[in-house]
Amino acid sequence: MTFDRNSALVKNVWVPLILAGVYTVEQVPALGNLKAAVQQVLAEME
Repeated sequence: MTFDRNSALVKNVWVPLILAGVYTVEQVPALGNLKAAVQQVLAEME
C-alpha cells in the first residue's frame, strides 16, 4: 500500500493526532510508507 501527502489516512487521521499530542511519529504503524508520508507532511509544516 502506498500513501502520499494527500491520502486521507495521512492528512485526516495521523497528522492531526500527532499535532494534538495524542500520538508521536514513532507510534505511526509500519503500514507501507505511511510513516514516511506523515513525516513529509509534518516537515513541510515547519
